Amino acid sequence: MIVLDEKTIQSMYKMDKAVQDLKHLLKAKVEEQVENPLRTVIEFKKHEASVLYMPSADLDKELMAMKAVTIFPHNRESGGKTTQGVTLVSDAKTGEHVSLVNASYLTRLRTGALSAIATDLYALESAEVLTCIGTGGMAFEQVLGVLEVRDIKTINLVNRTKLNAEKFKEKLLEFGIATSINIEVIPEEQKSEVVRKSHIINCSTRSETPVFNGDDIQPGTHVNGVGSYLPHMREVDHTFICRADKVIVDDFHGATEEAGELIHANAQSDWSYDEIHGELKDAYVGTLAARENEHEITFFKCVGAAYFDLAVAIGVYETAREQKLGQYVTI
Repeated sequence: MIVLDEKTIQSMYKMDKAVQDLKHLLKAKVEEQVENPLRTVIEFKKHEASVLYMPSADLDKELMAMKAVTIFPHNRESGGKTTQGVTLVSDAKTGEHVSLVNASYLTRLRTGALSAIATDLYALESAEVLTCIGTGGMAFEQVLGVLEVRDIKTINLVNRTKLNAEKFKEKLLEFGIATSINIEVIPEEQKSEVVRKSHIINCSTRSETPVFNGDDIQPGTHVNGVGSYLPHMREVDHTFICRADKVIVDDFHGATEEAGELIHANAQSDWSYDEIHGELKDAYVGTLAARENEHEITFFKCVGAAYFDLAVAIGVYETAREQKLGQYVTI
């Protein structure tokens, strides 16, 4: 078995490869070459935390995976990691367990890769201004995903805690992103102003109340919502949902069971799940319309599904095997 820690994975597996592997799995899902049972979520309300268990299998490559991820937001207060995960990769021909992979970075990376694919399909090709609402654990790879597909000139960072936004800016600078991009930390009281000027908005918070005013969204704006993944969470308001010309989801079942903003909207009289444009996999293969004009407001809602994690886990396992990286252990 190959054991891969986060540092090793980060050194060999980047956003471009994750996007490539996600596209493969999206196509495989359309071709019914993916098994993706429902995931199990256990909440620990005392800690405002949760754990998710997600099995899946690629019938074409004959590899399967089981991911377990924990999300404990209060760990941040003691300097610990808020999101921690591992994925067990197994050979579907023999049943052999072939790799144990740290999944924390990969969770962030695959979510950023999904937003990259959605952004490429639904954001204006001329989009230059990206606003990030929330600068926590999931936000960095969301930026990398957008930068993979659009020539961004300005990145606005909005966070309830300004210090965290400043630290996030430093992380972007250390990564080398600021060479040709203006990065600004925006106070909460100026959020409406920057939202109105944004071409793309990334929301990556665990907020239970909408993080921007839907009336502030301008025609042509694309929004990626990846932070809220439980029924009581809502990153966007009902006004925005109703204004969106196209609502695209990563997984229809997951989104309608777990995306709080969509669940809330469906409970109102003026919007229902029937108005969801469709799933990202169908847009990628071309059976679902992408952006059709410069005025459309589009919303990509991502709650995650096991086969997305399967895509990057297989990608990492195959790369490690080719490059002879990781620790080889017998269990």
